[in-house]
Parts: sequence; structure tokens; C-alpha cells
Amino acid sequence: MLTKQLANQIVEQTMIRLNRNINVMDTNGMILASGEQDRVERIHEGALHVAKTEKPLWITEVNTHKWPGSKPGINMPVYFQQQLIAVIGITGNPEGLKDIATLLQLTTEMMIHQSLIVSKSEWKRKMKEMVFEELISSTTYPPVLYERLDRIGFPLRSPYVTILLELSSTHYHGAVQQLEDYFDKDEVMVGHYQLNELFILTAGIKVEEVHKKIEKLPAFLQKNISVRLGAGKPVETIEEIQQSFQTAKLALQYGQPENKITFFEEVEVLSLLKKSNSTEAKQFSNRVLQGLDEKYCHTLVEFFKCDQQLALCAEALTIHRHTLTYRLKKIHETTGYNPASFQDALVLQLALWLVSE
Repeated sequence: MLTKQLANQIVEQTMIRLNRNINVMDTNGMILASGEQDRVERIHEGALHVAKTEKPLWITEVNTHKWPGSKPGINMPVYFQQQLIAVIGITGNPEGLKDIATLLQLTTEMMIHQSLIVSKSEWKRKMKEMVFEELISSTTYPPVLYERLDRIGFPLRSPYVTILLELSSTHYHGAVQQLEDYFDKDEVMVGHYQLNELFILTAGIKVEEVHKKIEKLPAFLQKNISVRLGAGKPVETIEEIQQSFQTAKLALQYGQPENKITFFEEVEVLSLLKKSNSTEAKQFSNRVLQGLDEKYCHTLVEFFKCDQQLALCAEALTIHRHTLTYRLKKIHETTGYNPASFQDALVLQLALWLVSE
């Protein structure tokens, strides 16, 4: 549990502050780290005694003969979660070290606690990322995967929803912790998916509640983190999580770049059309939109986004309503399709969707 690396860190940090030689020993009495390098990897009989009795030991000039390999000083037991894991020793006259020794013991336990808790947390995050990778890579799972799900505390309770976050900033190391805090006690799995992407997998939370949390999420994250979010469709079985993940990817892929949040349902039709990358589809798009420059295509996009409402569209484009009417008329004359007519608008919308990215 206590590594040589951590033992060395403890010795270096405490010796700077106390200006005394410090030894860190394991529960077998082996010196793992010391200010006196020649003593490393030797057995400290005094530390071995402390490990057996779990009581402090004062070694003086008078009784050093009882503890071969030891020098005068105080040796203290070190605990982590009520379990003895090491012995810390400080060299010198015990009478002048008793107050320092207690402080050293507490400091060492705090350093070990912090290090091991962080290591445990990192291990759990890595396990979550590995489990998520397995969940989205197949629909048939080995028994060991269910054991791992149990170890990380992720419940097998529907519905499951996958959410992908695309971050433009590389300073997002604290984002995982923020997301875990944001969902609080709700059942979620959070981790890194790719270089600039995070995943959230929820379980057993009502879809309505998930959507509410998603809508507030961008504002919750730190201001220096710019985020786009794609939410996949809810699924009922663990075998369908792969499908929820794929739809979350499509939501990110086909959502408007300026939109912070895109639900798959909003781009489902578009994603189906985009799969048709045939020559015929390209020819159809080119034919329908032939003669329209970027300005007129953009006008059409905004017109359809505004549900063909002239006033709303003119405001979005920051142009006069008469200017918009003129543009729509020109589109009608150029293409032969009237954007204000349902059937013609459908043809124009399909052509826009099929335009190659």
C-alpha cells in the first residue's frame, strides 16, 4: 500500500520542515526511505517492534542494544483507515522530540491519506472509462464486465442516456469532478472519451429529469470551458447503450455549431438523410439549389429555422421584412420552388440538408 516513491516524498517534505533525519519503514521493518541513504532497504528492529505492538517506541542511548540497526529517536505507528500501514521514525534524543514526533505522525498520516485517496479516485475513473469503452463497443458482454460495473457502483437500472460533451478548451481536467458533483447522488458514469470529449452515462433517472439537467449544464461548468453537448436517445437495456452512444455522436455531428445543446431527436431526420451520400443525392441537391449563392442559401436556412415566419426571420437576419420578401421571391424565380409553399419548401429543405459538408 505504501510505495517507495511516496515514502521518499514523505521523507523529503518532513525533513525540510523539521531539519531532522526521518525514516519511513514498512510493516516488516524494512526502511523504505531515509535521510541517511545507506540505511535504506535495511531492517529496523525498532520499527518491527512498533509494527507488532502498534505502540510508539522510544529508543535511547541506553537501550539501543535491544534494537539492532536502530539509532536513538522515536518511532510511531502510521495508520490509514484504522489499519497500520507503516512506521515513521525521527532520529535524536527522544526527550526533545516527543512533541515533534506526534506532529510528524499526524502529518505523515495526512500525506498518505491524501495520496491514497487520490490514487483510488484515479483508479476508479480509469475503470469507468474502460467499462464505458466496452459498453459502446459491443452488444454482448462477458461476465467480467458486470463485475466491473458492480465494483464502480454503476446500477443496471433503466432508462440509460448517453451524453457527449465536446470541449474547446484543453483546461478541462476538473470538468469530470464538476460533472460528478453536478449530478450529485444521481447514478452516473463520467469520464474522458477522446482528447477533447467527455461522456456522461446516466442510469435510472427519468428522461425528463435528465433533459432538465442537460439544459442547465453549460451554465454550470466553469466559464473558461466552452462546451457543445450532444444527448443520445434513451434506451431500456444495457445492450442498447451502444445505440444511445451512437445517437449522441450524431447529435454532436449534425447539431448547429452555435447551439450548446443538441438532442438527437432534433437531428434524427437529418442524420438519416446524411447517410445517403449517393451521386443521385448530390445531383438532386445541386439541381434544386442551382443559381443560389451563399447569401440566398443562408436566407433559406434561417427561413426554415423560423418556421417560415417572415417577421421572425427578418429579425434573425437583421434585414427589413421587404428585403426578405424580395429574396424569397428571387429564390422562387431562380429555383422554381416557392419557399412559402409546403411541398416546395420540403424539396428545398431536403436539398439543403443533402449539401455536402
